[in-house]
Amino acid sequence: MAEKTGVVTFKGGPMTLVGSGDIKVGDKLPEVKVSKSLVEDVTLSSYKGKKLVLNVIPSIDTGVCQIQTKRFNTEAEKLGEGVVILTVSADLPVAQGRWCGAEGVKNVIMASDYKHREFGEKFGITIKELGLLARAVYVIDKDGVVKHAEIVKEIASEPDYSAALNALNSIA
Repeated sequence: MAEKTGVVTFKGGPMTLVGSGDIKVGDKLPEVKVSKSLVEDVTLSSYKGKKLVLNVIPSIDTGVCQIQTKRFNTEAEKLGEGVVILTVSADLPVAQGRWCGAEGVKNVIMASDYKHREFGEKFGITIKELGLLARAVYVIDKDGVVKHAEIVKEIASEPDYSAALNALNSIA
């Protein structure tokens, strides 16, 4: 398993990202299994044919992650049926569902990397020190090609929403 130190920081301190992947613009989306519930899994390839935004957060129980997920939930309302926004974290699916219900978040699909740990591994964004995923946003076209990839440098900061949405809107 590859390690990259200092790619991201947490409150200024360097963190170590681990995993075999290093997903960049132009790469094909790797085949990854995530959990939609404690008993239901889904693969990323099941969204092929649609534009896909991977909204990756460390934990839904933190302020910045909540802001980020609510922002993408609001954007999803405007984007229509041809776009799927998948919010991925290492939180248990029951915690994700509880939060969405309490906050009225209905336009994004929540997915968890808690069981298989394939997402963090194949994207190379598991934070070794925390056991969580780094904050990131990936935009994937209908053919499964990455059109935007941002790993947010400071975990406590929000991603560049405009860059992600511009990349999404540039896909035919």
